Amino acid sequence: MGTKTERLKLNRIKAVLAETGHTGKWLAEQLDKDPATVSKWCTNAAQPDLYTLQQIAESLSIDKHLLLTRSIMR
Repeated sequence: MGTKTERLKLNRIKAVLAETGHTGKWLAEQLDKDPATVSKWCTNAAQPDLYTLQQIAESLSIDKHLLLTRSIMR
């Protein structure tokens, strides 16, 4: 795995949270997850599984595809 600066950005969770006016803490509460876990998703240090990605989208009332970067959708 690469360094922090080389890490692939696979999700847009942080951006979508900002766009929708929510915080990582709010999302952690919605999903009953540790805020540190959500923080790792937001920085792309870790990725949620597909089931969790769907739960995130439902919590934000958006299409799950909006949570993925274009590079992953090609």
